[in-house]
Amino acid sequence: MSRTSIVLADDHVMLLDVLVRLLEQDFDVLGTARNGRSLINMARKKRPDVIVMDIAMPSLNGIDATRILQKEGCSARILFLTMHADLSLVEEAFRAGASGFLLKVCDLEELIKAIQTVSEGARYITPLLAGDLISSLMTVGPSREMPLTVRQREVLQLLAEGKTMKESAALMGISARTAETHKYEIMRQLGLHTTAALIRYAIQIKLV
Repeated sequence: MSRTSIVLADDHVMLLDVLVRLLEQDFDVLGTARNGRSLINMARKKRPDVIVMDIAMPSLNGIDATRILQKEGCSARILFLTMHADLSLVEEAFRAGASGFLLKVCDLEELIKAIQTVSEGARYITPLLAGDLISSLMTVGPSREMPLTVRQREVLQLLAEGKTMKESAALMGISARTAETHKYEIMRQLGLHTTAALIRYAIQIKLV
């Protein structure tokens, strides 16, 4: 029986090195990535069974990377390993297509169990959050629809990271004019009028 293949993505190099050493005993580690765009390229080439990644990554965050991979029909199961215990992020991660959600305070035994669980087609959520998530989902409240498209969120994240529209366009593989169009459409949709206001919004919704 072949071992489960995985790809790891996190912007902390030391953590990635530790994870590789810990997990290569039980899984085939095909590679590592330090941002969402590198992860997408690696997933396309390596076709892992499971992707273990953080949410907060430069250039493209983990949730939007998941949306892109899902849209492309990527078969890899997505397991988030993050320090963020925000229930709204947990819900957004699963809506984006994640199969599991784990906190970085977990021990190795739980991480291995989570990878095995999602690789078998089931979902996994750390017991540290499961009860609170169920309570949150049972609470009737306003709809949490995502107001921006994935492409718009990409532009917004890069802008908040200090990239120019020309640099953002190059990273996204689009023209600078198209990137500018996305920016002004974001401003129109959100009713914001300055770049500073856009950056504050990106921070508010935890894009950066």
